[in-house]
Amino acid sequence: MLAAGVLAELGEPGMFALGTRFTAVFEALDALYVRTFADLDAEVWRFPPVEPKSVFEKTDYVASFPQLTGSLSVFTGGTAEHAELLKTRSSGEDWEGHLEPAGLMMSPAACHPLYAILTGTLPAGGRRFDILGSCFRHEPSPDPMRMQTFRMHEFVHAGNAESAMAHRDDTAPRLAAMLDTLGLEVDYIPANDPFFGRTGRIMAASQREAALKFEIVTHVYGPDAAPTAIGSANYHNDHFGTAFGIADADGEVAHTACLGLGMERTVIALFARHGMNPDEWPADVRAALWAARG
Repeated sequence: MLAAGVLAELGEPGMFALGTRFTAVFEALDALYVRTFADLDAEVWRFPPVEPKSVFEKTDYVASFPQLTGSLSVFTGGTAEHAELLKTRSSGEDWEGHLEPAGLMMSPAACHPLYAILTGTLPAGGRRFDILGSCFRHEPSPDPMRMQTFRMHEFVHAGNAESAMAHRDDTAPRLAAMLDTLGLEVDYIPANDPFFGRTGRIMAASQREAALKFEIVTHVYGPDAAPTAIGSANYHNDHFGTAFGIADADGEVAHTACLGLGMERTVIALFARHGMNPDEWPADVRAALWAARG
């Protein structure tokens, strides 16, 4: 992909620029995804790539995934402090120590900021949301399937336990079927998040046992390599409902679920499957992609 100009490296592991062909496929894939789930009549929300620390704290993300967490730092000093910063920089030392925390965190999940605006009581039947956002997870790697910053497109439901579980279990097979029309061979398998440390191993086992998370995986590096997740379907139980004070129509703590498609990962999987020139991809794949854009 680098040689073909589909991607370009930016000098840090897991950081890539996306070229013309990549962007065209990304936009076509996103349009197909939206059309596939148009019947959900989901409310469209878009959030910035950062979230207030107060929101981040409520998600309890840092307790489970400190290794993935990123925060923003800014310069808040005056002329004297700036001079010290420049002095440190000119000496070749690390000048970032002159910056202060901004109170903003890099969003690790596109849906996080959503829950902060749902505090209160949901209508009967709950609500559904279309969320496309930039995510950051600090796991530097030269593998483009593990970008540090990437976009996730999610369809989120907030309601009661039954409606949340139904959302997850109804939408995931439809996403797998959509990916099948694009020539991707996918499997739908139980999974767990990369919880940190010894306690994290217990949490991961519990998540698998309770069947809270499933992933849609595909082979990108050949049949002998481990498959890579390009999508996930998650039932959050009442985690976000409790953290953000969200109630269902009956006054009980709301339950949430989401279907997420990793946009860059799916686009890379398509290039790996069909080659570097989308104009030469199979006719049925091109028809499925470009028809969604009208």
